[in-house]
Order: sequence, then C-alpha cells, then structure tokens
Amino acid sequence: MNAPLPFDALAIDRLSDSSLHRQLYERIQGAIDDGRLAAEARLPSTRNLAAQLGVARGTVDAVYARLAGEGRLVSRRHSGTIVTPGLDPASSRTPEASSSAPNPPHGPAWSPLQLGLPALDLFPRKPWTRIHARQARQLSAAEMLYPDPMGLPALREAIAAYLAVSRGITCATDQIVVTHGFQDALNLTAELVLKPGDAVWTEDPGYGFAQRTLAARGMAITAVPVDEEGLCVDWGRTHAPDARLAVVTPTHQFPTGVALSPRRRRELLDWAAISERWVLEDDYDCEFHYSGRKPTALKALDLQDRVFYVGSFSKTLLPSLRLGYLVLPPQLVEAARTAQQLRHRGVAMFEQMAVAEFMRQGHFARHLRRMMLAYKARRAALVPALERRFGERIEIVLRPGGLHVLARFPHSDVSDVELARRALESGLKPSPLSGQCLCHDLGQGLLLSFTNVAEDRADDVAAALFRALI
Repeated sequence: MNAPLPFDALAIDRLSDSSLHRQLYERIQGAIDDGRLAAEARLPSTRNLAAQLGVARGTVDAVYARLAGEGRLVSRRHSGTIVTPGLDPASSRTPEASSSAPNPPHGPAWSPLQLGLPALDLFPRKPWTRIHARQARQLSAAEMLYPDPMGLPALREAIAAYLAVSRGITCATDQIVVTHGFQDALNLTAELVLKPGDAVWTEDPGYGFAQRTLAARGMAITAVPVDEEGLCVDWGRTHAPDARLAVVTPTHQFPTGVALSPRRRRELLDWAAISERWVLEDDYDCEFHYSGRKPTALKALDLQDRVFYVGSFSKTLLPSLRLGYLVLPPQLVEAARTAQQLRHRGVAMFEQMAVAEFMRQGHFARHLRRMMLAYKARRAALVPALERRFGERIEIVLRPGGLHVLARFPHSDVSDVELARRALESGLKPSPLSGQCLCHDLGQGLLLSFTNVAEDRADDVAAALFRALI
C-alpha cells in the first residue's frame, strides 16, 4: 500500500476566489493524475482531513464522492478511501474544460453534457456497499438458485409501494416484471402484443433505440410528430389507423421535454381502448421535476388496462445495474410469466436483493431527494453560465423537468451534427437534436445534460463549449 499524501499538499487558499470544494477536488485530482497519489494510495479519512484543513466534513465527503464517481477513488471497509487499484493516471484524466484535446482512446467512459447518465458523484456508495456486503454474508442456499423469471418478490413489492406513492399507480405485485432495463421491457411487450408487420407509433423526434429495436423485430414504424402538447394523436389516427402499439414518453417527452397534455392523454387512452390497441409508457425520468405539478402517469389514468408502464433504475441509481421494471395489464400476467420462462431465467438475484433492501431501508427515497436538489442547482448554474458566455448566440429551451436542456444557436449556419462533433473534440458530448428525428424536422440544436456538471464547473464547461463552437 502506498503512503498517503501529506496534508500540506492539500492546503486550502482562503483568499482564493475558487470554492473550497473546487480547490480540494483539483488538488486531489491533480495528485492522482500526476502520480503523486499512486494506485492504492490511502487518503485521509473525511473526518481527519476536514479537521486538518478546517473545512466542513460534508465538503470532503462531496469531493471524495465526486472522485469516486469518476473512477479515481474507491472506499474499502477496513482500508478507508484509496486510489482505485490498477488506475493508470494517463487514462484516468477527465477531459478538462480548458482543454481542446479530444478524449484519449482509453479515457473516461463519459463526458460532460452527455445524455442518459445520472450524477455519478452522487451515488450513495457507503449504504450501497454496506448492503451488498451484508447480502453476501447472509446469502442463503435458496438465494443461490435460479431467480424467479418475473423478479424477486421483495423487489416487486418495493416497486409496487414506490409507484403507489410517487406515481399514483395501483397495481398488484404479480403485475410487475423485473427487467434488464428498457430494452428488455420493450422486447417483452412486443412478444406479448405484436407480430411482425404490425404498425407501431413512435414519437418523432424520439428515442431512436426504441425505433430501431422495433424495426429489427419486423414492425412497421410510424413516426408521429410531437408538438407543444406532445404526441399528435390525430395525426397518428390519420396516417396509421391500424397501429397496434404506441410508444410514448408522456411525462417529459424525449428529447423536447414537453408533457403530454390532458387532452392528448384522453385521446390516446380512448384510441387504445378501441380494438385492443396498446400504449407503452416510458417514464424514464419522472422523478426529476423542478417546477409546477408533476404530470400524472398515464398508467394512473388507465381504466381499461391498455397501458404497459416502464420504469428503470438507470437514471436513479446506475446504468450498469441493468435493472428496470414493467407493469403489465392484469390480463397479460400469465402470458408474461410463460414468455419470461422461455426468454431467460430472470435477472441476477444479488442485484435485485440489494436494490430491494436499499429501497426498504429508505435509502432510495433519500437519494432521489438529494438528486432532485442537486439537479435543480446544477441546471440553475449551467444555464446562466451558457447565456453569459454565448450572449445572443444561444437560445435555451427550459422545461419544468428532465435531465437536459435544449440549446439552439439562431445565428449559426453550422449543422448541429457538426457542432456536436466539434464539442466532442474538446471533451464534451452534447447530442444533436436533428439526430433524434426520423421524418419531422424540429430544427437544429444541441441537447445538453447537466447531471454531471457540478455547480463549480458550470463556467468552465460553458467556456469550453463556447471555444469549441464559436
């Protein structure tokens, strides 16, 4: 084990304009990246370091959590916090906002402004690690066998209770299938209610992965336009009246962020009630709504049992868990059970047990509250930073919820695809709006996630984007 870094190497400058968090983060990050803190080097405990530097323990906790989220640090029960074993300093460097160099080929797996990721620095490693360790020690013989293909009963019960409180969805435990994420839920839905050649409505712009998955199964994709009220149901009725399924994101439409209006919700449910049509509701980021009343889940309004409801732990915990869930219409429970037995032997038991216990102990609810406050603050920091840097060159579309903002560049004659490419060369990873469209043009713009842009990095990220694009 390597010796810890001396306290004086982490000294804080009280006269600096930089926040205490940022100074400490940059000092530890720099020591790791230049090799002064080698792999497996032990860091001081958060209590000791806070006392030595004269800062709040919470500041040190937040810095350690941020570096752990970047893969630089790990916490071990008996060894304390150490630099990640086997870490290569050259490959661990996060793209600096002041750099114009592209990501190294073996660099970090994520970049600032990248869509689809929760805040990695906010993941509650301590309770998660504690639960995992306890589960491993107490694993019974029965829990070492093949899991229930429908999912661990304890996790399904926890999900049912969570949905009843957070989304107003009342469902029996046996209506819930634990899945490997959205793709698994989509494939199961297709197996239950579709056959090759069936027409499916998808939102345009929309989640391209869903469109490609259904197309690969032989479905006829109808790209239904989206406006300020969400999916244009009348358009779908006119252009694909025989469609069997509609795939929608009614709470925060991806990527525009609009909510499906009450009128459109009624129209969609009425359409589904005719001739055994179905709706798949992807409620992928419903937990993160910052102003006004959160839109009601479509499933909560589903009196005719025509809606499949999909949720995921990818945006609330970690994408690498590959855990999600599907709430079935009750008339399809037995068909789903048969299909699950033929599709695979269920989701890994250990991860299900950990998430169930994490929810039972209240950690999940606390984690969501913490993320909500952090995301609201991060968005509130990044948006004005962009507006200060770009001035009249940028127009930012803000919605009441979601995990990203839409930035348009009204005076630019450069395509959003090219803008995204330039940003990527500078270590940033926004997504072009046009890349989410199949048939209906919504103009040019960049989708910017704020989840992994800490408040004290907002100005740096905005400056880096400005240098890359202008």
